[in-house]
Amino acid sequence: MFKKFFIFIPIILLIISTALTKNSTKKLDKKIFEIQEDIRALENIYELVLLDYNYLTSPSKLMEYSKKYFEEELKKKEIIDLKTLKLKDE
Repeated sequence: MFKKFFIFIPIILLIISTALTKNSTKKLDKKIFEIQEDIRALENIYELVLLDYNYLTSPSKLMEYSKKYFEEELKKKEIIDLKTLKLKDE
């Protein structure tokens, strides 16, 4: 009787611990998958924003856009010609 009892208890404990471990592993896998999906979505958005930034900030593209959309409204200035503007306090 005691022999069966000492064999039965460890088997039950192993089954319970395996079930708990499996359950916690499933939860962790679900969290990892959700985080990976969020990262993928953010990487796609980042790549698009970076593409827009690189495309729009190149000087040649800016000059092209200025000619296309603003025609004569924008004029090219040399950096030496730029001066500071001081406003008087009212």
